[in-house]
Amino acid sequence: MNWFEALIIAIVEGLTEFLPVSSTGHMIITQKLLGVENSDFVKAFIINIQFGAILSVVILYWKKFFQTLNFYYKLFVAFIPAAVFGLLFGDIIDGLLENVLVVAIMLVLGGIVLVFVDNWFKQPHEKEQEVSYKKSFIIGMFQVIAMIPGVSRSASTIIGGMTQKLNRKNAAEFSFFLAVPTMFAASAYKLLENYKAINLDNIGILIFGNVIAFIVAFFAIKSFITFLTKNGFRIFGYYRIVVGLIIIILLASGVELNII
Repeated sequence: MNWFEALIIAIVEGLTEFLPVSSTGHMIITQKLLGVENSDFVKAFIINIQFGAILSVVILYWKKFFQTLNFYYKLFVAFIPAAVFGLLFGDIIDGLLENVLVVAIMLVLGGIVLVFVDNWFKQPHEKEQEVSYKKSFIIGMFQVIAMIPGVSRSASTIIGGMTQKLNRKNAAEFSFFLAVPTMFAASAYKLLENYKAINLDNIGILIFGNVIAFIVAFFAIKSFITFLTKNGFRIFGYYRIVVGLIIIILLASGVELNII
């Protein structure tokens, strides 16, 4: 991986981490289109630069992170399901990360859900906006679904929040907060798992990728919240369906897109 490839992948991460379009799926596709080999360092890079993106949440919502301990307890409760499933099925998840067809199918299926999801939930009352421990855990269970590449952690957790009668804005913000412990744990685990692949020759690229992902995500988050509140999910659903179908058609035409 060279500096230009790291720049492109990091920009894709920053733009898509908090959009309901699957950042991991887009990075896998981008990696293949750029012709970047699937080395241990690249695997670590793709997971670790998500840490740079989630730091933007801490900066933008820093006041939220200095609230009562209940805030952290609820995040921990929501984080537990993904932690458990990640430890139990980590090898299976890693295998799915290398399959572009899985990403494409999940993009299409998730897109269909997003096209209709705004019609499924009525505007909730303000008194229903409190995130309880029960709601936190249920949202955390929705996050488990996003371990399938192409599903989108953001989409699944926001929809999870909406099933608990949170409005789109509050559901999105809780999804962002939940990304902090989730992606921090995933980044740390992947670094420990592939630390031998990181050396003086490529650590600069890893730091660079995190910085770019942070900057791009910083500006993407507020734009997404504003757009989502006003317009809902439908446009993201159409986008996912188009991208997923293009990939499936290319695969069916014999174009080699599987990362090996």
